[in-house]
Amino acid sequence: MNKTNLFPKTITSISLFILFLLCIESIPAHTFAQETGHYHLLKQYPIGGEGGYDYLAFDNKAGRVFISHATHVVVFDVNAEKIVGDIPNTEGVHGIAFAQEFNHGFTSNGKTNTVLMFDLKTLDSLKRIPVGEKPDAIIYDSFSKCILACCGNSNGVSVIDAVTGTVKTLIPLGGAPEFAVSNDKGHVYINLEDKNEVVGVDMKTFNVVRRMKLAPGESPTGLAMDEKTNRLFSGCANECMVILNVEKGKVVGTFPIGKRVDAVVFDSEKKVAISSNGDGTLTVVREITPDKFEVAETVKTQVGARTETLDPKTHNLYLVTADFSPAPEATKEQPHPRPTLIPNTMRLLKYGY
Repeated sequence: MNKTNLFPKTITSISLFILFLLCIESIPAHTFAQETGHYHLLKQYPIGGEGGYDYLAFDNKAGRVFISHATHVVVFDVNAEKIVGDIPNTEGVHGIAFAQEFNHGFTSNGKTNTVLMFDLKTLDSLKRIPVGEKPDAIIYDSFSKCILACCGNSNGVSVIDAVTGTVKTLIPLGGAPEFAVSNDKGHVYINLEDKNEVVGVDMKTFNVVRRMKLAPGESPTGLAMDEKTNRLFSGCANECMVILNVEKGKVVGTFPIGKRVDAVVFDSEKKVAISSNGDGTLTVVREITPDKFEVAETVKTQVGARTETLDPKTHNLYLVTADFSPAPEATKEQPHPRPTLIPNTMRLLKYGY
């Protein structure tokens, strides 16, 4: 070893290390988070009020989150970061859907077995539409220009003309629908919670044309789709996400997720499917190839944040939760009591990179 060269090399190494630290410090925190690809809590907003919550929906044209809230829908502007509107008289509201080309929005109201059509800009109510029993999830299919309301107690889907608000038909499914997605090319896919399967509906004929088993998945709830690869991502109550090849009707992957999943979204640019789980986690599954996937990360959120919606422009996720009092003791009449939501604690959570 040449001892005369040791000191200069040490100085050089220290200088490079200091330069590296200075460079790291100069990178904004959000840029580092984006590069590492980890979701984290960006902000939370008070919503308040009484009663429970269910689905959220994101209006990407106006930059607004629509939040179901027991008897009404709260409208939150993500740019202004404040509540900007409210849609009343939606008793037992579950879901919200948009037919933006016609400036119409729709809510599914489980307690009145109706769908409310409203003006998407003014939020004024336009028409109350009777549908099947217990309408829950609701989506828009741009191919048929129709709204589909999943009616659990009717074991079918009510099909509504998105322009006139007229009911076209009730499609019998042979099981209880939980959530649906459209490929906007003539087919809609629907999770049947009690049959552990996905059915495919032809939107030209309004008939079920395919049945695809989800085993080992049980009691599927949330559903999302990669339209480019024809892959479905189904969140199941037995704590797994099942990935289905629609063309072959075969399962191509299963991954463990959190408890009490109720929604799944797919970010087509990031190529990730994300389940929101009521135990207070997000499970992020990355699509490497159409038949190869991996769990990219499990993100801690807040207990009760079981539904979500995605802003496709910013890739931010929005979830809703609240504080709960302990569940009462079980009785014969109520063997599985639920905790009670504490009034004025409901809040909107924003997660991003």
